[in-house]
Amino acid sequence: MNFEYTETQKMIAESVKDFAQQYIKPHVMERDESQFFPVDLFRKIGEMGFMGVLVPEEYGGAGLGYHEYVSILEEISKVDGSIGLSVAAHNSLCTGHILEFGNKAQKKKWLPKLASGEWIGAWGLTEHNTGSDAGNMSTTAIKDGDFFVLNGAKNFITHAISGDVAVVIVRTGEKGDSHGVTAFVIEKGTPGFSSGKKENKLGMRASETAELIFDNCRVPKENVLGKVGEGFIQSMKVLDGGRISIGALSLGIAKGAYEAALKYSKERVQFGKAISEFQGISFKLADMATEIEASELLIHKAAFLKNANRPMTKIGAMAKMYASETCVKVANEAVQIHGGYGYTKVFPVEKFYRDSKLCTIGEGTTEIQKIVISRKILKE
Repeated sequence: MNFEYTETQKMIAESVKDFAQQYIKPHVMERDESQFFPVDLFRKIGEMGFMGVLVPEEYGGAGLGYHEYVSILEEISKVDGSIGLSVAAHNSLCTGHILEFGNKAQKKKWLPKLASGEWIGAWGLTEHNTGSDAGNMSTTAIKDGDFFVLNGAKNFITHAISGDVAVVIVRTGEKGDSHGVTAFVIEKGTPGFSSGKKENKLGMRASETAELIFDNCRVPKENVLGKVGEGFIQSMKVLDGGRISIGALSLGIAKGAYEAALKYSKERVQFGKAISEFQGISFKLADMATEIEASELLIHKAAFLKNANRPMTKIGAMAKMYASETCVKVANEAVQIHGGYGYTKVFPVEKFYRDSKLCTIGEGTTEIQKIVISRKILKE
């Protein structure tokens, strides 16, 4: 096995790092405190090719693979998890769903705008009372001639307000029927399609989260992705890739927190020496570095399997679970190493700490990942 990055991958990582330092880092806390979603920044990110990482060049994308995608998310998230989260949701959920299940006409219509960053994408599965129990969703689509009429709402949707287009998964059959759910593409401005209240969140505050609302929203049948009734199966496959995204997001936040803690521990002097020289601190750093390394290996194994179009649900769930839990642990220890200063906004670790918790929840909680993993290993 080759654990070395290719020269192309190294160049991509460096370009993302430079971009993040120049365009993302200067206003991290301003965006966080005001919960400002920087649409113009995402246009710049699109110009760099980071909004269509996995999209083939024929549809205006960068045509890269999952290893490069992981590196891009990691470098962005080391600076600001909020921006990393939005890039991940745009690429792997909305854009990824159309890329994998759209027909040629649909890809040609929507992917170029999404890949360039001209349009920002949203993806709607979660509802108020269902969460991970997606089979019992209440939002419905009733066929009416050449249209479907949608009614209901989705919540905790990234880019629900600012998004230009959304892929939404709604019920076209009976509750609990995995073949009774269908995916639709809906553009902003469609009558009956609107956004609701913006969530006031603990972390990831510059990544917009709100409701999507459907009130007799008429969507042409041409906007169905795949076939009617395939939406649930499609969503499970999309979430496989989404787990790599959240794993990479977690990895970036963990590395950002670790690097800040390492730097501080070398600079902070107590009792005549740097605190990094005390075993209590050095052992924390050793644990942090080891768990980050293990997370990275799991994530890139999942990326390898995804690139090869091989089954990766189990490894993807393992990577997401382990990396997200590591992210929280590392961020927590980073605050601890900073002591009282870690509890202030003077240093970046308090934000890494707040942002980290979402990683154990988004794309399915840790408990959901354990269900996925256990089901797979019990069938082996």
